[in-house]
Amino acid sequence: MFGYATDETPPLMPLSISLAHNLMIKLTELRKQNALPWLRPDAKCQVTVQYRKDNGAMVPERVHTVVLSTQHSAEIHTKDLREELLVKVIRMVIPPNLIDDNTIYHIQPSGNFLIGGPAVM
Repeated sequence: MFGYATDETPPLMPLSISLAHNLMIKLTELRKQNALPWLRPDAKCQVTVQYRKDNGAMVPERVHTVVLSTQHSAEIHTKDLREELLVKVIRMVIPPNLIDDNTIYHIQPSGNFLIGGPAVM
């Protein structure tokens, strides 16, 4: 939950939520453009940002962890899906200066995500 404004980003939201929103926006764009035809509408993500203290201010230093999962059709293998999401979503959204060799990625950590919610009975 975020309940404060900050000057970290133009929308005055903390960097972690701003990056998470932008990842979801990118997924939606790619799905609606049919650029990744296996994408489906249900998705979730979380971005953890590491900060450093600078004269009393907390300054974003790097992205520590990215979690990204999306509903998909059965025609794509998890390995291929993970690579596509890394290249066409994460690397397109998160600025390279915030990513380093220690950034952790949990892309589609549960494997298949074929049925989105809510289910209609």
